[in-house]
Formats: sequence, C-alpha cells, structure tokens
Amino acid sequence: MDQLREFLNLVRRHGTARGELRGLLHILIGRRLSTSDGTEVSRGQSWRALAGLLKQARWEPEDVRELGLDPAALPPRDRQRFWYSAIAQAGVHSPAAAASADRLVGPLKALGYVVGPAPGGAGKPPSRRRR
Repeated sequence: MDQLREFLNLVRRHGTARGELRGLLHILIGRRLSTSDGTEVSRGQSWRALAGLLKQARWEPEDVRELGLDPAALPPRDRQRFWYSAIAQAGVHSPAAAASADRLVGPLKALGYVVGPAPGGAGKPPSRRRR
C-alpha cells in the first residue's frame, strides 16, 4: 500500500493524470501496475480500498469534475464515502475508461511504471477456434 501512495503522490506531483482521472481509476482498479524493474505495485484494488487510498493521499476533490460529477453532490464530510461514490459513478469499466487508461500508459512509463493490459483479455489477439 505504501508503494501505491508513493505512486499517487508522484502522479499528482507531475500532473500525469490531469484530464485522465477515469483512466487512472481504471488502472488502479483493474490492471496490474509494476515498476520498470518488475516490482509489483498493485494487482488491482477494490473500490473501497481505492477510496481509502485517495482519501489518505488527499486527492483533490475538485478533480471529480473531470468525471462529469459535481463535488457538492457527493458526501461532503466523509472523504472515503466521497471517493467511493465518485468511483461508483465514474464508469471505470467502460470502453472510455479503458481508452483513457491506455493514454496514460506512456506517461506512466516515463515515470518508471509499467501498466498491464485491460481486464478481460483486451490487448490480446482473439483466439481462433479449430473446427
């Protein structure tokens, strides 16, 4: 979990995910994330764990506007519930989220991270059946 906090802090500091929050959430929930030397950072997080991580990292609540959400419409006092609600409404399993995540692969690689393929076999060639 410390490596994930370090990752989030680095991403925020460099502005890597600016405009691609949905893609960042998609990566953190459903993709393998490792350092360039192969050290595993994450195999994916539950929505609840990710909400807690964003709360601990003090991620900017205004960023949910990128997702088409109004921060004032989300639970204001409990940041973990705030982020959980935002994640639930973000469409993190949509094709748009996967495309946004794919746009982040290059910038994250420049920061020293390797992002695995999307869940469900995306990025793999289709299998061919023998008849």
